[in-house]
Amino acid sequence: MTVGAGGGGVTVPSDEELAEYEQERPARRLRPALDRVISVWCAIISVGVLAQVFFPLPQGTQFYLVIFLAAVLPITLLCYRGFRVPAFVNPFKARSHDDPGVADWILALVALAVCVYPLFDFDGFLERRQAPSALDVAVGAVLLILLLEACRRTTGWVLPAFSLVFIAYAYYGGYLPYTWSLSHQGFNFDAIIAQFTMGTAGFYGTPLTVAASYIVLFTIYGAVLDYSGAGKFFIDLSFAAFKRSRTAPGRTVTLAGFLLGSVSGSGTATAVSLGTVSWPILRRAGYPAEPAGGMLAASGIGAILSPPTLGAAAFIIAEFLQVSYLKVLGFAVIPTLLYYLGILLAIEIDARKHGTTSAEVSSDSAWRLLLRFGYHFLSLFVIIGFMAVDVPPFKAVVYAVIVQFGLSFLDREHRLTGKPLFKALAQGTRSVLPVAATCATAGVIVAVTTQTGLGLNLAEIIVDAARGLTDNHTVVLILTVVLSGFAVLILGLAVPVTASFIIAAVIIAPALINLGVTRPEAYMFIFYYAVLSEVSPPTALAAVATAAITGGKVMPTMWQAWKYTLPAFLVPFAFVLTDNGAHLLGQGSFVGMVWTTVVSMLAVAALAVVTGGWVFVRATWLERAVCVPAAALLLYLAPVTITAGICLLLVAVVINLVRRQRQTSAEEGTLAS
Repeated sequence: MTVGAGGGGVTVPSDEELAEYEQERPARRLRPALDRVISVWCAIISVGVLAQVFFPLPQGTQFYLVIFLAAVLPITLLCYRGFRVPAFVNPFKARSHDDPGVADWILALVALAVCVYPLFDFDGFLERRQAPSALDVAVGAVLLILLLEACRRTTGWVLPAFSLVFIAYAYYGGYLPYTWSLSHQGFNFDAIIAQFTMGTAGFYGTPLTVAASYIVLFTIYGAVLDYSGAGKFFIDLSFAAFKRSRTAPGRTVTLAGFLLGSVSGSGTATAVSLGTVSWPILRRAGYPAEPAGGMLAASGIGAILSPPTLGAAAFIIAEFLQVSYLKVLGFAVIPTLLYYLGILLAIEIDARKHGTTSAEVSSDSAWRLLLRFGYHFLSLFVIIGFMAVDVPPFKAVVYAVIVQFGLSFLDREHRLTGKPLFKALAQGTRSVLPVAATCATAGVIVAVTTQTGLGLNLAEIIVDAARGLTDNHTVVLILTVVLSGFAVLILGLAVPVTASFIIAAVIIAPALINLGVTRPEAYMFIFYYAVLSEVSPPTALAAVATAAITGGKVMPTMWQAWKYTLPAFLVPFAFVLTDNGAHLLGQGSFVGMVWTTVVSMLAVAALAVVTGGWVFVRATWLERAVCVPAAALLLYLAPVTITAGICLLLVAVVINLVRRQRQTSAEEGTLAS
């Protein structure tokens, strides 16, 4: 895809280049003939998924999930590499393509067979759950192995290893001393496999339901947006919107990341695409490589923290809470405002610190672009509008796909006729393959947690660890929240966002809920920390990717990204520590939402002083040190702490203002003399 303001445009990285920086492994580069066959199969799946929305199978959701897994698991094993064969024993080492080998085809055929096995006697298969036959267990065991392998191929070893640990716990947990909190009655292999394959908490549980009923529809929608020219328009509009101020380049990157994320759906991919287009402009404006890379990473991640798309985990939140997806979007509105306020304040400070200038970009005016291509926003409004009148999100997004398909004919270059439409449908399903493998495998963890009661037991351990230090409920809650945040971040360093959210939701969320945190607050806290793992040292994939583009040093770029995203790390604490924090998730009275938002904005401003070192002039270490407790006290959202926080923030501002006046007087005196 070629995007860019004005001129000839800039080439966005290919899928293979984007995959280099993703937690999902890059797919194979298939021979053209085989690639067409796979694309046809993926397009057929997309059509079937779209049709399922309006003509659901009479056998029910689980029947549909079995078919969906049977359709995607074999091609996942074909499209993603297995173990690399050493060159000296590889008879195909000289080939230019990367087609699957004989073993891959065998695995794909076996996967198809074990996936469709339940369909031959579906009712009987479900009825045998309490006493599965030997064939049921054998088929389920093979399916487990193939899912673990598909997950390993798409995301690496970590999630499969986690799953094996959980399986071992389900089997051997009965041998643990009964006095241990983690002990349970123990389950034999037949019962474990039956839980995975015949119940609604295993392979065919909530994670795969969300992938097959929501996420795949949004990946299709994103592909349709992309192929209809929306991605190019969003970036062109961003470059046209801000032209002449020294902060314009940074603001442009932020807006472009937000808009482009609606198409991409991936924070790291958005950051890479955005960086390729905008780094030359940021460099021309005077941004050093590391701050520019941090800004790009923060802008890319912001797209999946923000309505109207959010990340895939948001659909799982809606399913866990049994609320509408629109409700989850409502939870994210105020945190999104605070996140982007933090980025914009950091941009303002960096523009002054680095002495950046405007970077003129040849492009049409923003108004002209809106008049010509503004219709690309319409399908986004269609999703929100339909959900506002209680249309389910899976239907709303299909309506949006239909609308975007029709709108594509307004642009001759991007009409979705024939080949472009086929590519969009195929890409929609191909994009969901790693997610489907992850979600089905995560069902292992959900099933074991449900079967053994592990979630509640671990929650008790986390809370007891905090209570071992103090009996004060408030301090216990703060310690538990801090421990939970670190746990989710560490988990997110190793597995994709969706998987880390699912694992944390079933293991860590109960600890917060046991201390009085509501379920929406607990799940949203985990969601933000799962996403933020992509900009967290020492891995910070989004920052690694943007550092590769800007040529900056990796670790300084990570810390710059952390600086830009700091409000998103701390604001989630606000909505779990006090009852007033619920207002930040759009719950409670309008007045409550307004005052908590204003107070939180002051906290974000204090954080910007801490990380950026600037108020009216460069801040001293004392002013920055005073702003640290000011931000913490403000985010606690209690009357006493708010008053103390405002007083401290005023002290820092007044000190800085006095220093500025002295500097101004000194400069005027020098000029006069």
